[in-house]
Amino acid sequence: MTNSVSVSDRAARRIAKILESEPSGSMLRISVEGGGCSGFQYKFIFDTERHDDDLAIAKEGATVLIDEMSQHYMEGAELDYVEDLIGSAFKINNPQAVAACGCGTSFSV
Repeated sequence: MTNSVSVSDRAARRIAKILESEPSGSMLRISVEGGGCSGFQYKFIFDTERHDDDLAIAKEGATVLIDEMSQHYMEGAELDYVEDLIGSAFKINNPQAVAACGCGTSFSV
């Protein structure tokens, strides 16, 4: 991979806060799966197991895991956390996504 995935400071702090209420050793796992109205969608789950092929990003007391296959679809992407008038959410800014659905939860490459 030439461009790794990054996590913004805002996202790392929010993940660390959420993980406080999860079992000790929990990490946020992000994966890319087929589905959604644009072809692929991101899946966010908590996991306590790191696999050998995982990319592990540790920042601000939080760890984000991304499996090897998903890394190919997320190369150069940044995980951010945004807050605005209509709510707050994690957002993945992915330079490989050529199209996205209106709600922003699925994408195509």
